Parts: sequence; C-alpha cells; structure tokens
Amino acid sequence: MSSTRTAVRPFGVSLVAATMIACLASPAAAQTDPNPGAITIAGAMDFTNAYMFRGIPQDESGIIMQPYFDLGLALRSADHGLKSVGVNFGTWNSLHTGDAGLDGPSERLWYESDFYATVGFGFGGGMSVGATYTAYTSPNSMFTTVKEILFKVGADDSAYLGKFSLKPYAVFAFEFDTEPGVGQADAGLEAGKYLELGVAPGYGFPHGSVSVPVKVGLSMGDYYETVDLVAGTSEDETFGFFSIAGSVTIPFTAMPTKFGSWNVHGGVEYQRLGDRNALILGAITDADGPEHNQVIYTIGVGFTY
Repeated sequence: MSSTRTAVRPFGVSLVAATMIACLASPAAAQTDPNPGAITIAGAMDFTNAYMFRGIPQDESGIIMQPYFDLGLALRSADHGLKSVGVNFGTWNSLHTGDAGLDGPSERLWYESDFYATVGFGFGGGMSVGATYTAYTSPNSMFTTVKEILFKVGADDSAYLGKFSLKPYAVFAFEFDTEPGVGQADAGLEAGKYLELGVAPGYGFPHGSVSVPVKVGLSMGDYYETVDLVAGTSEDETFGFFSIAGSVTIPFTAMPTKFGSWNVHGGVEYQRLGDRNALILGAITDADGPEHNQVIYTIGVGFTY
C-alpha cells in the first residue's frame, strides 16, 4: 500500500503509511502462484532509515521497522465490461527505536498502527477505480488518530506501450472527524484534502522486477498548514513534495512454493520537500535551517499466498 499523516508528530511537530513511502514491493511474477483461488494474503517486513508520510517528516533516528499484512478477496473476474471487483483489508505498522519510539517521550516502540479497507473495480482498457478507508493510529500516543477516505483512479497502459508503459494514477484523499490540532496529518486547524499525481513504470524479468515510481504530493486545501498559535490562523502550502524512486524485487526461490511466494526487495527514494515540510525536517535533524532534500533507503522481505 502502502498508506503510510502526522497529527502531533515527534517533538510536537505536526502520518502514515503509506502511501506507503517505504517502497513496499510486491512479489515478482516469475514465481508460480501457489494459491490461484479467490483469497490472497500478503505481507512484508521492511527496514528503512527514515519515515516520511506524503512529504511530512516523521522520524529518521534509530531503527525503523515497518511490517504489514493484507487480505484480498477477488469477488468478480470477467473478460468484458466490469472485469474485476476486489476487496482488501489490512494493517500497516511502524516500529521505532529512536525519537518517535523507545528514545522518545513515550519510551514505547510502537509508533503507528493503521487499519484500512479497500474496494477496487477494474474496467476494460486497463482502467481501475478504488476507494479506501484508513484509520491511522498511534499506540504510543505520539499523534492523534487520523481518519481518511481516499479515492484512486489509475490506468494500466502496458497493453498499448509494452515495457515502456507509465501506469499513470491520481489519488484524492479527504480527512474527516477532525478538530483543530486533532485528527490531521499536519496537526493543523482544518481537515485536509490531499492530491497525488504519479506514474509507476516497471519492468519484469525472469529473476525479478524493477519499478521506478515518480509522484508529486499537493494540497487541495489545508493539507500542509503552517499554524500561527498566537493568532489562531494557518497558511496552507500547495506543494508538499516531489518523489522519484527505484526498487528491485527478487523472488526467494529457496522457499518451497507450498509456503507461498517469497521475495527480498530493496529501494531508494529521493524526495524534494516544500518549504513547510523542509522546515520540519530541518528541526528534527537539528539542521541550521530548512532541509529540502531527503533520501530514503529500504530493504525487506515479503510474501504472498
């Protein structure tokens, strides 16, 4: 999914997952599917040097571990018209030994736990539409619970462009059930509205796959707020971040297929942050001023069955 909001984040700065920034990779198609039925389970354990949520810095100290688990139900499969209907339920988590966890004010490891439910529809021509509800929670009380409805529209153009396909998509996310400083990714005064535009080209080969996603995160209203606590006002910044990443997924063929399809994966992501998010990153890294550039490294193990 990924996901990955920041209500009251470490140090009181105004997460989650994912969308999930940590480059969670799906198992490569090169392995034989051990479970061709209508129910699919998937999961991963990832390790990363920094946790960013839609360009909002969360933590980059200590060890950061991000496990997730997903249950998928294929409700429809057809050749024409509405070609597929699927439902997914899952959880995504972030465990921290550093400032957002064991070494922080909570002195507890479990920084974030998210629950999501998604329904997706696939149409002819590679078009897809999905809706997701996510509750972003913090077991160690480092931020308040964020509730969000997200809509995603995507197109798989690989049937037309082959290995040069771009797979463009757009995400529209809306926070709800908020109060000033409560239930918002930016700990702002108003519920935020988020827009993400991106492409997700990838290439599969016999022993793995490579993907190079590119995206930009924007505020459609009150998503990247800078709050003046004295005046009780806020200023919203439209540009949140730009990201380009690369990830590689390699099947773990030593594992018998009766235990599912396993993989090892890793990636690197570069983010260019907007002014507001750069100020936060500079603050949590003790820089002399804003830090506009962030590099994120991820490595992990995943499975599907």
